[in-house]
Amino acid sequence: MHLIKLCVGISSVRQLQLHRENRLVTVSGMEGEFHVHRTRMRPKRSEEVVGKGSLFWVIKGTIRCRQPIAALISTTDHNGKTCCDIVLQPELIRTVPLPKRAFQGWRYLLSKDAPTDLNPDDGSGNDPALATELAELGLI
Repeated sequence: MHLIKLCVGISSVRQLQLHRENRLVTVSGMEGEFHVHRTRMRPKRSEEVVGKGSLFWVIKGTIRCRQPIAALISTTDHNGKTCCDIVLQPELIRTVPLPKRAFQGWRYLLSKDAPTDLNPDDGSGNDPALATELAELGLI
């Protein structure tokens, strides 16, 4: 089981990498540095997601990459409202591009519906435009 979320304001995987480059944080009780994404609602199926699933990022209408989910931490924001911090491993793993319509918040993504990781040796040369075209043709 995975989560999927729109990556608002980001136009490429590279831009997401640059945006997150200096935003690694330490998380109390966990070893290492992580990215943290705050969301309003906590997933109820957390035991199916934490340590097993990823957060898939939709960039400009297409699933382009994922980050493994390390933890879900219930917390409160600066206004005292409950929220959830999605603690993500720092690496961005490119996936085979898969078109996805816009939606609000996050959604569950079944493993069977998740795109596979993009293989650097698949002929796309890790070129996002070429990978998108190859995926649309059903070649990757």
